[in-house]
Amino acid sequence: MTSFQNRILSAAKLNADLYEEVEKDRGAMGQALSVVALSSLAAGIGAVGKAGAAGILVGLIGAFVGWFIWAALTYLIGAKLLPEAGTSADMGQLLRTIGFSSSPGLIRIFGIIPGLTEIVFFVSSVWMFAAMVVGVRQALDYASTLRAFGVCLLGWLIQVLILAAAFSLMGRPAL
Repeated sequence: MTSFQNRILSAAKLNADLYEEVEKDRGAMGQALSVVALSSLAAGIGAVGKAGAAGILVGLIGAFVGWFIWAALTYLIGAKLLPEAGTSADMGQLLRTIGFSSSPGLIRIFGIIPGLTEIVFFVSSVWMFAAMVVGVRQALDYASTLRAFGVCLLGWLIQVLILAAAFSLMGRPAL
């Protein structure tokens, strides 16, 4: 069994074997949840200058909701609408791999350094998306990275629309 810290580092390095490992390890759900929490906490601390301390709690709740929504969308799109011949996955596999794809988000803690917030958040977002593509490719047993990229992009776009609608219903701008 690989240590939690090694799993985080391997996930951030886009190691396909790690994503295959956590896809199969039903006991890794707690670790995936912890990665999402740590990444969200890092984001909250990194953005404290802009969002204030309350942003940490809101970010944590938002991260868990976003993680679940994105995993559900990815499951529906990737496993049900656009599967490859060898695609076989369940929701737990996607929650675990997508949870670990949040590993690069740990660098967002460096956003607390004045003048670095935007660049750190941009770099971490691109890196996390790349990690998600690798994780989704492994979880859905895709041969094509391009297909995994398309599924992730489509899921992200739908999630943005869902969040925009939710914020609109609350009478607040989404961005």
